[in-house]
Amino acid sequence: MAELIRLAMSNFTLTFLLLGVLAGLVAAALKPGGWTRANLAEELLAYFILFTVAIAYFYNFVFHVFFGELAASFIGWADSPFQAEVGYASLGFAAIGLLAFKSNWTVRLASILGPAMFQWGAAVGHIRDILETDNMAPGNAGVMLYSDILLPVIGFALLWMKRRADHASAPLLVGSVHS
Repeated sequence: MAELIRLAMSNFTLTFLLLGVLAGLVAAALKPGGWTRANLAEELLAYFILFTVAIAYFYNFVFHVFFGELAASFIGWADSPFQAEVGYASLGFAAIGLLAFKSNWTVRLASILGPAMFQWGAAVGHIRDILETDNMAPGNAGVMLYSDILLPVIGFALLWMKRRADHASAPLLVGSVHS
């Protein structure tokens, strides 16, 4: 059991993504109408933001601020004061994610856009580090690298899905009566 917990927490981006998908599916199933396109779009986006932005970035905050030396070694880097800076930036993303969980589309866009810029920039840094130093530490390559690239893509896809679902269910004319 300890090994399973270690695996889940060292691959926390994947763990929180999977928990978010599961929570979103359950939440959509419990809504009136069940698994409609609109319900799935809403709940998958909401729980993606809650788990992969709010909770995952809070986890990242704790890891980098309170366990900075461990975080640095997980990435294959030396510990430095920048660990705390990454941690506090992560706390900011976590706060935005929490605000965006059940907020409007614009706030949700902001909650995905900021972390996307951070993650894609981190991916460039990790790839460069792999190419220059052959650093294949778990926090520099593997799940973490793929997460840095793919989580923003998933987030933007869910935003697009939500936008389409909202437009598909919107009435053509405000106040129109259908017989």
